[in-house]
Amino acid sequence: MTIHHQLVPGQVPLAVWRDIYFGAGCNLAPGAEAPVQAAAETVAAIIAKGEPVYGINTGFGKLASVRIEVDDLAVLQRNIVLSHAAGVGEPLPVPVVRLIMALKIASLAQGFSGVRWQTITQLTTCLERGLIPVIPGQGSVGASGDLAPLAHMSAAILGVGSFIVDGTEVPAAKALADAGLAPLELGPKEGLALLNGTQVSTALALAGLFEGERVFRAALVTGALSTDAARGSDGPFDPRIHAVRRHRGQTEVADALRRLMDGSAIRASHRLGDTRVQDPYCLRCQPQVMGACLDLLRQAATTLGIEANAVSDNPLVFTAENEVISGGNFHAEPVAFAADMIALALCEIGSIAERRIAMLVDPALSGLPAFLTPKPGLNSGFMIPQVTAAALVSENKQRAYPASVDSIPTSANQEDHVSMAAHGARRLGPMAANVANVIGIELLAAAQGCDFHAPLASSAPLEGARALLRDIVPHITDDRHMAPDMATATRFVTSGSLVDAIGGAALPEISA
Repeated sequence: MTIHHQLVPGQVPLAVWRDIYFGAGCNLAPGAEAPVQAAAETVAAIIAKGEPVYGINTGFGKLASVRIEVDDLAVLQRNIVLSHAAGVGEPLPVPVVRLIMALKIASLAQGFSGVRWQTITQLTTCLERGLIPVIPGQGSVGASGDLAPLAHMSAAILGVGSFIVDGTEVPAAKALADAGLAPLELGPKEGLALLNGTQVSTALALAGLFEGERVFRAALVTGALSTDAARGSDGPFDPRIHAVRRHRGQTEVADALRRLMDGSAIRASHRLGDTRVQDPYCLRCQPQVMGACLDLLRQAATTLGIEANAVSDNPLVFTAENEVISGGNFHAEPVAFAADMIALALCEIGSIAERRIAMLVDPALSGLPAFLTPKPGLNSGFMIPQVTAAALVSENKQRAYPASVDSIPTSANQEDHVSMAAHGARRLGPMAANVANVIGIELLAAAQGCDFHAPLASSAPLEGARALLRDIVPHITDDRHMAPDMATATRFVTSGSLVDAIGGAALPEISA
């Protein structure tokens, strides 16, 4: 990806974070250095006075009352990084870690954290040169910051741990040396500033949002195609219905579905004389369900857009007053709520799509051959892909239970209420992947259903998408190995190719 963004700290649009997640480069806009250096000078002045200030010359958490001597301040900061690098589990995906690094850089560069400019430069240079810290995915409770995962990020720039470089894990000291960088030596407060913050939870939630946006938009396309495959009505998408309910998302989804089906010969063929009065909910209520998902995702996007531009470490340095104040901006409750909202939306996008698949394979509901095969009995057709979709949807239902309602005391009860934002956000990637597989299955089933209506065609945009699909997955006449076809269709969804095929500008956006 050749896109490159300059980050203005505190003013980065959500679409820029999306670009960075999907591979865009970034660096800080000019003018960020002065406030950073001013805050670092404030920290130096406080040390010179000898007054005890949390995180600068004291211990951490429950040990905040322990005073640290000046000669030990550098050791204190290194110790917090190494002792807190205690995560476990599979490493976070590289795109997520790149986003974590960019979020941390933009936060530190606002000049409220007390770090030196060279510390930000070290992190920025690693990101620019493709040195991506290996961060275990588990170990944060989403308060006092994402301490363990951010400690692994920070340890790498100190030369401890590992980086991913061009897809290969390399010991941190070697990767830094190969890039012409020396391990960073931390100054007062810098270890705490690097560790404290919500950047891991926020990056994971943003990743879930961006992946969720892709499957949401793809599901509008497959939903319209399924409606044509089942010879369903576009009457429920009439704008007058939605105008009297007044939900923005519902109205936009209905508009999109109506445009997607506009000009369909399949729809025109049964506009008169159809004995059916109403379609099943999975067709008729798409604007209500998908519109509610759209509104929920946008609400989450608003929260995450604010959080991505936030300063969320502790304590904070206010240079105008020469003060350092302890607070709780590290508490990721807003992110936890946003992650829970995204999880609910993902669950419902997949759930209603699976119901459309089940409808298409049932001849009593769809009027199509059983399991979408011309020779049912000899062939099973789409029998088991529907079962797979049902399994994925049920798995997502289990994962959709709110994380934000949980809490557990940590740090000897000093940190007695936590958000659980990190694992609430970490589940979103697998949930979005499940939905993408469901939408991929629906795409195959809906295209197969429309095949039975030949020579009648669907609308121009839907036929364009179907033609591209048929270039890579041919019509199923007799049973064949289904998994490769399903994987191909899912890639068609997750790559954005399905939405591109219909001219995606006509579909609602979430993170614009």
